[in-house]
Amino acid sequence: MPRTVLDEFEADLTKFIPNLRAFANSLTRNRDLADDLVQETMIKAFQNRRQFAVGSNMKAWLFMILRNAYFSHLRKRKYEIEDADGVHADGVAVSEGQSSHMDMIDFNVALEKLPPDQREALLLIGAEGFSYEDAALMCGCAVGTMKSRVNRARTKLAQLLNVAQPIATETIA
Repeated sequence: MPRTVLDEFEADLTKFIPNLRAFANSLTRNRDLADDLVQETMIKAFQNRRQFAVGSNMKAWLFMILRNAYFSHLRKRKYEIEDADGVHADGVAVSEGQSSHMDMIDFNVALEKLPPDQREALLLIGAEGFSYEDAALMCGCAVGTMKSRVNRARTKLAQLLNVAQPIATETIA
């Protein structure tokens, strides 16, 4: 049976689910919420498939949808009261000899301390591999702004983690 344009769109859409989940997990630090955002992203993308320009960057398009859904969630959430009794934090336990796990916890704590725009820039460029141009387009800022955010994020992480300054891989404009 021949593949239709819709079949190809669905196949292309689903191959980015792992990337979307990783980005959503990084933004939210909550797997359930991250999965909800990915699901919402997939639904919105499918509903708006006619607006997707064939040949353009689907991954960037999906990340923009997810990012917008995340910010919509944050706007709605500011009216909610969070459960601050620390039940989740009490459930975290680390066995002896798990230094790499502890390093990851330290990294996640330091990442959380970054301003949201710097954390987002670092995740898009460093973790997801987007170009500065694509990330700037997704975030609605200039390429130079994106480079500055990434540089500031790397510098701040190095300070928070007490490691040597990161080596600049690209000149900041």
